[in-house]
Amino acid sequence: MVSLIFLALVQSLTEFLPISSSGHLLLASLSGLSHQSIGVDVALHVGTLLAVIIYFWRDIWDMMSLRNLRLMMQLFVATLPVIVLGLIIHYFHLPLLRGAIIVGICSIFFGWLLWRVDDKYPCHRKIDQMEYKDAFLIGLAQILALIPGTSRSGITMTCARWRGFKREESARFSMLLSIPTIALAGMYTTWQALEGKIELPAPTDLGVSMIAAALFGLMAIAFLMKWVQKASFFVFALYRIILGIVVIWCFW
Repeated sequence: MVSLIFLALVQSLTEFLPISSSGHLLLASLSGLSHQSIGVDVALHVGTLLAVIIYFWRDIWDMMSLRNLRLMMQLFVATLPVIVLGLIIHYFHLPLLRGAIIVGICSIFFGWLLWRVDDKYPCHRKIDQMEYKDAFLIGLAQILALIPGTSRSGITMTCARWRGFKREESARFSMLLSIPTIALAGMYTTWQALEGKIELPAPTDLGVSMIAAALFGLMAIAFLMKWVQKASFFVFALYRIILGIVVIWCFW
């Protein structure tokens, strides 16, 4: 139970903060702190999905009621690259990069990139000024998150900042973009489970993982959205660089 709550905390905080969820979960597994089954991974992602839906329910309601159809279409365009690449990986059984050294290198590089872009580029655009080209470029950047240590939220916010969007607007679009991305990943893994390829844990474990991830996720989103209104991404970038150095030193 403690292990599940720990995983929920790590997954939720790192799913939304730009510090890499997959990287931290991999490190937790490699360090022997916890063991994560694919079934628990699905529950954790469902929990974080619930968190972002609850927090941004107004945006979601506007899209579902077609009052903001443009934003819905932009999220669709931004999701296309990861869908196409996911199908290619599944069809051709392409291997994905893994390992602690990869996590360390990506944590350092993409942490530095987040800081440089956030510091260099102006921040004046809002989501309602977003063009479909912007959405597609952010979607292209998102596929880099398939490499552990990159951070889905980090790379999408970096790209949004590069396109001139305000920090809070970059974070908002990144959070909304997580909805279709997490949902698709969860549906794919659930389909594998229904096909008998994955053995699901006990319902109690799934429930605890989901609820804890949702609660921690809400706290992480609220913290991030408050933070970007008054401060830069520097502290997250610094953390990632230090983390990457420590990882490489420990696992080299």
